[in-house]
Amino acid sequence: MTAPGSLMSMRLAAGILATALALGACDKNDRFGGSFRGLQVGTAAPSLATKTLADVGGDLSKITTYRQPDPRMYQYSVDKALATGKPILLEFATPGHCTPCDEQLQVAKALLEKYQDRVIFIHVDQYQNPQAYKAYRVMGDPWTFAIDKDGIVRLQNPGKMLYGEMEMAIQKILPAETPSRSSS
Repeated sequence: MTAPGSLMSMRLAAGILATALALGACDKNDRFGGSFRGLQVGTAAPSLATKTLADVGGDLSKITTYRQPDPRMYQYSVDKALATGKPILLEFATPGHCTPCDEQLQVAKALLEKYQDRVIFIHVDQYQNPQAYKAYRVMGDPWTFAIDKDGIVRLQNPGKMLYGEMEMAIQKILPAETPSRSSS
């Protein structure tokens, strides 16, 4: 017969092992035999049609589960945004069932105010664009992709980002500023 204290210790050890295995399965570097999803940095971003505000007659509730959507994040389909030659911050988030997604979109909206003239911000909701989740190999959300003007993925981040982290991702995809000549 097993003592009650040993049974509890065995259950705790089994729980810790299960957690370690689950976290290892998501390891970015595949160190623990897990298979990390998402696109590799340096690869071309898949070009595909995603729903826009125009596609749903201007009804934001038909394109997102976000309770405070910003219409500017639904102006471009991914394929059309890639064709513009502008950098893109592509945010996969389904805030209807994901609190970190809601928080992530608040951060993206705050940065949209600062970078809207230089970067296209796109929010893709799982329920309305499942094909995009598949094409970008997104296995959960939130998941962020920073894509440069040439359509190359320069950063991908599974999970929530802080304001400073997302701003650094945007800085990575902004074209280098050319010094202006002074006329003397």
